[in-house]
Amino acid sequence: MESSLAELRLKEVIGLGDGSRFGYVEDMEVDLESGQVRALVVPGRRRLFGLLGREADRYIPWSAVRRFGEDIILVEQEPQPRPPRRRR
Repeated sequence: MESSLAELRLKEVIGLGDGSRFGYVEDMEVDLESGQVRALVVPGRRRLFGLLGREADRYIPWSAVRRFGEDIILVEQEPQPRPPRRRR
């Protein structure tokens, strides 16, 4: 099954363990050398209706993704804050 980033943005990320709703996919991290997806990125929740900014983006390793549905993506673990980017 193939899916574009535009299609993934319409899917909500849900935790398998307790049914937690983490939000919608905003971005993907891709290994440019191999072309494989490393992780999905879900934006952090807004603080006080967005007036105080957002929490850190959540990083969901590809290995935690269990199933894609019509409207949802099921993941096995809770998303972690996005790790800092490496500089070259």
